[in-house]
Amino acid sequence: MSHHVPHSDDPKVQAYIDKLARRDRRIEHTFRRALHTIERIIAVITLLALLAALGLEIYHMFTEEGYFSDVSHVLHNLLTIVVGLEFVRMLIDTTPANILEVLTVAITRHVVLSHDDPWSNVASIACIAGLFAVRRFLIRRSELKEEMVEVE
Repeated sequence: MSHHVPHSDDPKVQAYIDKLARRDRRIEHTFRRALHTIERIIAVITLLALLAALGLEIYHMFTEEGYFSDVSHVLHNLLTIVVGLEFVRMLIDTTPANILEVLTVAITRHVVLSHDDPWSNVASIACIAGLFAVRRFLIRRSELKEEMVEVE
């Protein structure tokens, strides 16, 4: 990321401008590192919650009589965990490919679980097609796996 630093013919003024520019870059760098660290902490907390939810779900599979009689409830719980795991992956590795994957999985979950409105399913399928079009035509292959947020 290049920053435009003003230029002055006066060496004292230019030294002051350079000093302020370095300070601004340090502050920006500090904020980026702090935000990246907070994202990692949130990812770990979310992962722990998802592992607990998965453990609870497995426990219920073996202890509740008739657990599998309501398949939509089972799918709802398991697919929610899958979407959460994709979200954690996106937090840890913020690439366009991961973001598109999270959105695709979340919308697909909605299509699989919602049976109320056919137009909602059509809109969801159109969204998925749009995401594939974005991936295919708007993002270069070299950028798909490139980290979107740079942390020096």
